Amino acid sequence: MGQGVVANAEQREYWNEVSGPKWVAVADWIESQLSEIGRLALEASGAKPGERVLDVGCGNGFTAIELARRVGETGKVLGLDLSHPMLKDAAVRAQAAGFPLIRFLQGDAQTERLDPIYFDLVFSRFGVMFFDDPLAAFANLARQAQPGASLMFSCFREVPQNPFFTEILRLLPERPAPSDPTAPGPFAFADQDRVIPILRAGGWDHIAFEKFDFPMIAGAGQDAVDEAVAYFSLIGPAARAAAEMEGAARERFFGRVRDLCERNCHEGIVALPAAAWIVSAKKAG
Repeated sequence: MGQGVVANAEQREYWNEVSGPKWVAVADWIESQLSEIGRLALEASGAKPGERVLDVGCGNGFTAIELARRVGETGKVLGLDLSHPMLKDAAVRAQAAGFPLIRFLQGDAQTERLDPIYFDLVFSRFGVMFFDDPLAAFANLARQAQPGASLMFSCFREVPQNPFFTEILRLLPERPAPSDPTAPGPFAFADQDRVIPILRAGGWDHIAFEKFDFPMIAGAGQDAVDEAVAYFSLIGPAARAAAEMEGAARERFFGRVRDLCERNCHEGIVALPAAAWIVSAKKAG
């Protein structure tokens, strides 16, 4: 960490000890869910040959690899993430894809100092919602961006607009208590009226929000339903709830999960609706 500062300690532990290894195991599933919105965000970013790009919350490296294709041999891509297991996987994927020069760094966007690199583009696909101090993070990113640099990220919209998450919660014997909507997590940036002042205070302007609705895929192919049930058993609220259940209760719960997957299986694909923002901005000044 830059300057010896340890920030985002809870998220750091979560993405290294709890969720990171699971996300490595389901990396291809996650990519099938998010590839379309990632493609649109990448196209909207306008990444060009020769540019220097920072991929915030790069995870398993899929977007870093696509950014490297766009900036070419004369450009540079740095993937930044808290999760060592995911970064290790990202490096292997980049090597296999023919982009061994992508640099991956374990660090926190809130505090990491990346000098002397100054970025033309700061990009993130669902990686910015986990800051415990988003103002500090975006201010830190702005300090390390070129004048007029672009910011482009995707984030989920409000919880009720995302049945991929809410339909699973409806199956629980007891619904969890509502969490703080501003706490680090998938929906922390759902409210654009909250996000705009954060970005402006962090040094970004020309802010724009574009809605994007898409099907999030949980399973596909001949064994789509089995694959979807396996996915929900590993990741997300169903997995967390099931971990607290006794054997019979857990079996009944996943029977309901299977019914949900079967109802939402069409032409060999299990998918439920999701809703996101694609957010763009420019470095102010």
